[in-house]
Amino acid sequence: MIKAFNIKTFILSIGFTILMFKLSAQNTEPVNTYPKTLGYISIVHPLVSFDESGTTTNFTDSYTVGFPVGIHILKSDKFGFSLEIVPFIKSSSSSDKVSNVLIHPGVMFRLPKSWTVYTRMAFETSGRYGITPSISKMLYKGKSSSVFASMPFPLRFGNNKPVSVGVSFQFGLTF
Repeated sequence: MIKAFNIKTFILSIGFTILMFKLSAQNTEPVNTYPKTLGYISIVHPLVSFDESGTTTNFTDSYTVGFPVGIHILKSDKFGFSLEIVPFIKSSSSSDKVSNVLIHPGVMFRLPKSWTVYTRMAFETSGRYGITPSISKMLYKGKSSSVFASMPFPLRFGNNKPVSVGVSFQFGLTF
């Protein structure tokens, strides 16, 4: 009787051990669950802007720089919502000040090879509004943070100024 009990216990122990190994082996690869939330900080340099009165370049009479902070809510590997807030600082020989704050909601379309296309609405405290399509590339992807570069193309209307289109360069860190 003792031998039968020991054999049953031994067989059950081996079966339980195999089951545990099988269950733990199933969880070896991370699973992407959605929705997923990411944050980011970055720096944006407006490079040039065009309107009916001509071309305006940054660094000529003054220097303008923005500090975007934002949040992405990813619905899948390919699509998400993004909200960005960008305070801009303008510095010239006579003064420096926060010249504008941009509120930038939109959607993002994630493409192969770490590319992303953004389509954002734009609402500026200066009274301008418009859209900002943007293309972004993930340069480095780490476990808890990543580095990206982006090219926004702001199209602006309103505030009794001519329609303008521009090009900017953005560099940042997601976490």
